[in-house]
Amino acid sequence: MGSDSENRHDPEPEVPGSTGPDTPAEGGRGAVRDPDGARSADAGAPGAAAGTSGRTITDKAGPDAGEQGLGWTGDEPAPSPAAPAAPAAPRGKLDAYFQVTALGSTYRREIMAGTVTFLAMSYILAVNPSILGDEGPLGALGIPTQAVFTATAVAAVFGTLVMGVWARYPIALAPGMGLNAFFAFTVVQSMGIPWQTALSGTLLSGVIFFVLAVTKVRERILDSIPMQLKLAVGAGIGLFIAFIGLKNAGFVIASEATFVKLGDLTDGRTLLAFFGLVVTVIFLVLGKHGAVLIGIVSTTVLGMLTGLVELPDGVAALPRGLDQTFGQAIVHLPDAFTGQMIVVVLTMLFVDFFDASGTLIGVAKQAGLLDEQGKLPRAASALAADSVGTTAGAVIGTSTTTAYVESTAGVSAGGRTGLTAVTTAGWFLLAMFCYPIFAVVASAGEVTAPALIVVGVLMARSLGEIEWGNLEYAIPAFLTIVLMPLSYSIANGLAMGMLFYPIVMVARGRIRDVHPVMWVLMVVFLGYFFFLAE
Repeated sequence: MGSDSENRHDPEPEVPGSTGPDTPAEGGRGAVRDPDGARSADAGAPGAAAGTSGRTITDKAGPDAGEQGLGWTGDEPAPSPAAPAAPAAPRGKLDAYFQVTALGSTYRREIMAGTVTFLAMSYILAVNPSILGDEGPLGALGIPTQAVFTATAVAAVFGTLVMGVWARYPIALAPGMGLNAFFAFTVVQSMGIPWQTALSGTLLSGVIFFVLAVTKVRERILDSIPMQLKLAVGAGIGLFIAFIGLKNAGFVIASEATFVKLGDLTDGRTLLAFFGLVVTVIFLVLGKHGAVLIGIVSTTVLGMLTGLVELPDGVAALPRGLDQTFGQAIVHLPDAFTGQMIVVVLTMLFVDFFDASGTLIGVAKQAGLLDEQGKLPRAASALAADSVGTTAGAVIGTSTTTAYVESTAGVSAGGRTGLTAVTTAGWFLLAMFCYPIFAVVASAGEVTAPALIVVGVLMARSLGEIEWGNLEYAIPAFLTIVLMPLSYSIANGLAMGMLFYPIVMVARGRIRDVHPVMWVLMVVFLGYFFFLAE
């Protein structure tokens, strides 16, 4: 569910969860150093792996080395390129399939990278049940909490394995931040749609995503939506998630006079959330992988010591709960073909499609896996793997499953192949047996609140990339961003932005710049406001 990595030398913290659409596509700049000291080409330039950027400096030959060789900076005539070294022979069928040796990696490095990725994103095992579960803000409207936990782990295992084994990328999947909030607070809570039907909508969005992924239609769709709206959606979701975190922490509370006001900062639970936020921010600023997880663990421990958080009943338990959720998306599929659900499915599809596309490109950039034209090899397989994760996750019983930008943590640790993802999936499989620990965290809103706030802050970084000086972009972008938290609905913000973009473009005399798809979406969302929005 942001992910821009600034072009600088100090470590950049990873961005938790699902991000705004396409924000990761701009990220990944800067050299990546693996644990053994090897340095890959500047992943930020689309042609870096082939030496097509103006200044490419590498210190090893091989697939990631610059075309001009060691030490060439572009300030003098390029020397005649030497004959490329023959790639090392693969060591067995596993090596040949995943191209571990060919990509300059090792089994040990891939396993370590997969472990780092898991540590960076494992917080979702606690946060997702706290959002979707019946022990969180949704209450009786929510999915049984233990079922959500198990479904989250299973979806992460399955989706990540598909990405690692089929697409062969070092990218992990799990239920995404942002769309889980949309599922819970917009679809279930605000629109009054049962969670079973909401899962059916998630299933439909995954199936449509798969069709788009394996056809050339995906390129037309990617080109039809203005970048400014993609950035605005990401920032708006960030503010929405942060608002939920502030509310759960007790930093803001309801007020009849002003709608919201500052909460009681002397309350014990609010102080506990404040402590967690401070810890998380400190480790994030220091560039520590797993900063969100460290914050959650620290807050949980302090909460147990002070009696604000209950002690777990145990450490391990067999996975349970899927009998309550598995297959519900299929059973209730007929209920998903309504006017309300059309908007729900379109919103899920829009956010997941552009989020996944941006994340995949951003992580691949950092890993130096883009081709000479700066494009993602096996893009159809990678996007299809993401859509398969969403489809399977819905059938299992959780919200949209998508690629995680925390995968950059594993890439920075040297991960280059699908074995990194396979390792991450293995850790999620083991974590599936630790429900008693995660259940305590999921039921304490003040423990997970700092994670939501930090995710929101980092997603909102895409605000800086919006062209605020151009009103035809600024107006629909602003309406998209501000309506998401203020109307407590991601769909409302997205719909308003899609509605106003063609209007301001016509007023500006730029009707030819409006893609036909945008006119169709304008009509759809206009109908949503008149007949469906509450």
